[in-house]
Formats: sequence, C-alpha cells, structure tokens
Amino acid sequence: MAESSKVNPAATAKAVGWLPVGSDLWVLLLLLGGFALLFVPTYWDLSDTVWASDEQGHGPIILAVSLWLLFQLRHTIAALPDEPRPLLGGAVFGFGLLLYVLGRTQAVIMFEVGSQIAVIAGLLLLFKGSKAVRLAWFPLFFLLFMMPLPGTLVAAVTTPLKAAVSYVAEVLMYELGYPIARTGVILFVGQYQLLVADACAGLNSMFTLEALGLLYMNLMGYTSVARNVTLAVLIIPIAFVANVIRVMILILVTYHFGDEAGQGFVHDFAGMVLFMAGLVLMLVTDKLLGLFIPSQRKEKRS
Repeated sequence: MAESSKVNPAATAKAVGWLPVGSDLWVLLLLLGGFALLFVPTYWDLSDTVWASDEQGHGPIILAVSLWLLFQLRHTIAALPDEPRPLLGGAVFGFGLLLYVLGRTQAVIMFEVGSQIAVIAGLLLLFKGSKAVRLAWFPLFFLLFMMPLPGTLVAAVTTPLKAAVSYVAEVLMYELGYPIARTGVILFVGQYQLLVADACAGLNSMFTLEALGLLYMNLMGYTSVARNVTLAVLIIPIAFVANVIRVMILILVTYHFGDEAGQGFVHDFAGMVLFMAGLVLMLVTDKLLGLFIPSQRKEKRS
C-alpha cells in the first residue's frame, strides 16, 4: 500500500519554471486572486467605456506591457533579500485600497485606475522592501499612462493643438499646390470639408506617443541621463509632427479619392500611420542623439 504524502507548496513552486525559485505558490495565487478580484471589474468597465474610444484605446496595451515588464522582473525581485517595510508598506497598501474604494464608489476613474500602482508598490514593500520598489519603478510608472486624463485638461490643451496642427497642415499642403483653405480647425480642400477631430491632433495622441518613447528608452537601457531626458522632451514635437502627417494623409486621400475613402478604412488606418510615423521619427532622432551623446546600455535583468 502506497504511503500518502502532503504536497509542499514551495516545492510545487520550484517545479513550475515560470515561478521564482522558493516562492510560495499558494500565497502567490492568493495575491493574484485578490488583485484580480479588485481590478478585473475595473478593466471590464474600462473596456466598455474609456478604452472603446479612439483617444484612450491605448489603455489595454499599456496595461499588458506593464504586467509583462513586472513579469520579466519576477526572478530578480525574488532573489532580493527579504527586507520588508511593514509600516511603510502597510501605509502605501492601505492608501491604495482607500483610493480604490473612493474611486469605485464615487465613479472617479482616475482614482480607481491609479490605486493599482499603490497596491502593487505596497505589496512589494510588505514582502521585499524598498529595493523591490526601486527595481520595479518603471512598470509602476508606466501604469500612469493608462489613467484617463481629466476632461478639462484634455479640452484646454487639445483646442490649441488642433489649431496648430490644422495651420501647419494647411500651409504645407498649400505649398505643395493643393487648393486648400482653413477656418479654425475646419479644412477645405477642393469640394471637400474636413474637421480636425480630437483624435487626430489631441493631447491623448501625444500622451500615447510619450508612453511609446519612454518604453523604447527603457528597453534600450541607455545609461546617459542627458540622452534619455533629451529624447523624452523631443518626443513632444515628434508627436506634433506625426499628427501633422496623419492629417495631411487624410487630406490627400479625401482630395484624390473622395470623402467616403477619407472617412472609411483609411481614416482608421491613419491612426496606425500616426504611431508608425512617430516611431520612425523617434528612432531617427535617437540615432542622431547618439552622435552627440553616446551612451552605454544597461544589462537587462530577468
């Protein structure tokens, strides 16, 4: 008759390759389950509202990238010595829960989404200490970019941005010989009329491109602060140029192929053009910066 034996959770965790060696499987499952219980309803609500819009469609990508970056750090964080900060960790974790409850009950989506940063940071402090938070600072910081921006801020910044993008696009298209005129953010080209919408030249597109640039710098791992800061600042005019390119493409398509083509598939595809143009301009700018500010790259830890 075979002898019965109890399963050792720690030994089970070691047997699963994607788990850090020595981690307690049941504690980890409990933490992940609690996190999912809190925030999966939030993500579900976002998918039906904010994330369904053109302006905030980048939210799921930001979340996925942040979780992937945290997952990549799992072994390094597990290898850190256990130096828990119970008072600080408890305070940060409690603040995150309070922020979540306030955001959830009062329908303040910024509080609800932002609370996950404090919850994760608090757990890291409670289990591993300050070194773990310093190690995971970028994924936690990157989560800020999935927070919906306040409507008043978006409205205040988007209006002058749209006007500037419309003006530059009009000037460039006129110099290229196209019959174009402008009234505010409405462009007239030939027999067609185009309204430069928020999604075409707003703050949210700049916000998304800035997130893309910061992710690029993190993946490149440059050690030069000057190079990183310069590139981060230059992403703002790069995003503006990318927006101008997007609007010009829509003008060209509408003028040559009609309003239906400009407002159909090509209009949606122009959003992809925005990010492709931003990425290309960012890579070119980075290469040029490398000629003046050379920098070594950090070794990536996994």
